[in-house]
Amino acid sequence: MARYVDGFIVPIPSNNIEAYRKLARKAGKIWMEYGALEYVECVADDVKPGKLTSFPQSVKQKADETVAFSWIIYKSRKHRDAVNAKVMADPRLAAMDPKTLPFDGKRMIFGGFKSIVEF
Repeated sequence: MARYVDGFIVPIPSNNIEAYRKLARKAGKIWMEYGALEYVECVADDVKPGKLTSFPQSVKQKADETVAFSWIIYKSRKHRDAVNAKVMADPRLAAMDPKTLPFDGKRMIFGGFKSIVEF
């Protein structure tokens, strides 16, 4: 069964990891409530700058930051679009001020992907 995945890479100031975790727990519960199949948030553990490309370079990571890599899995793109419409309208997230988020959303990389191989 091919599924659909939203992927995210975001820089987080190292002193904001707990605030990010708190936000991610809240967001994850909301996404799951509206039907996402899986919601995962990870922070860099073995991620080094590359010669040409890397996770740190992709978000222009600063010395006092780490990188988060996250994904949300759905049944299909249609399912993703329906879930995300509900999530974005949810007052628990709609009231958030982008200026107070524990990460720099301007350097976030994100996109939707259809799976081509799954085990």
